[in-house]
Amino acid sequence: MLEIISDNAAVRLAFLILLFLIAAAGAYAAMNSGELRQVARRRLAGAEPNDPAEPRSGGSLRSQSVEGRWLRLVNAIEKSGLPLTDTKDDKLRQKLAAAGFLAPHAPRVFTLVRLVLVIGLPLLLLGLIWLAGGRPSLLSLYFILVCAATLGLYAPRLVVRIRADRRRRAIVNAFPDALDLLLVCVEAGLGLEAAFARVGMEMTSSHPLLAEQFGSVVLELRAGRSREDALRRMAERAGADEIRSFATLLIQSTKLGSSIAQTLRVYASEMREKRRMRAEEKAHRLPVLLSIPLVACMLPVMIGVLMLPAAIRVIRSLLPAMTGGGN
Repeated sequence: MLEIISDNAAVRLAFLILLFLIAAAGAYAAMNSGELRQVARRRLAGAEPNDPAEPRSGGSLRSQSVEGRWLRLVNAIEKSGLPLTDTKDDKLRQKLAAAGFLAPHAPRVFTLVRLVLVIGLPLLLLGLIWLAGGRPSLLSLYFILVCAATLGLYAPRLVVRIRADRRRRAIVNAFPDALDLLLVCVEAGLGLEAAFARVGMEMTSSHPLLAEQFGSVVLELRAGRSREDALRRMAERAGADEIRSFATLLIQSTKLGSSIAQTLRVYASEMREKRRMRAEEKAHRLPVLLSIPLVACMLPVMIGVLMLPAAIRVIRSLLPAMTGGGN
């Protein structure tokens, strides 16, 4: 593959253009993510609603325009007769929400991306082979195109899963600190809605993902949604078992009339213990993980260093005897 890229100028130009597009897409995604976090921090910090620097919808103008373009694109494709609705739309929507894609049209965009990759990757690979002047056999070409189509089919799902796991891990690691702050606010006399708002405002810099979840709960409660529904929706968006247990505990405490402060105290202690156990588990895995590079890299070098002088001495002693030089 490297020889094809280095020998053919057209393939080299296409490869450089592809690298540029990947780098530009990554830079754009990073800038957009940072801008969205800044907007969420300003909103949770109590920015003025009439501030012209902040859109009323809670997102940046750039993100709104991008979402509008995606929405227009999927609507145009569906009007042309190609449906983009998945048969398991509810499960897909939950997975995308856990990964941070909360737009209503996110499942249709996800289906469109998979469709484009399934068709586009084999065509791109076929074009590169044609530009390189290669003449693979029919069986080899079929195998290459099937592998490219399979990669295009499962790569978006893998990206969504990795992003969801990363977000879930960040939220779970930050949750014990949030529970401690919620406990302090509740014991100080604040209601649950005011406690969520205060904790979300305090954690915008340290844990923006969890602050975003709390801010969404506050906005839903102020819009008239019931506490039980708002908490369950937060658990669905987070996609973590710890958040679901927390929402269930608060709902049961509200229904049974028990102390919310005592519930938060007990659950915060359990969450801190689980976080400590996860840290100890990672620490105990380190010797096993370190043994792999130790055995694969350092052990052969050490054996060579220890055995090479003895091997040289044996060769110097036996080689003359075997060739008859000792006589």
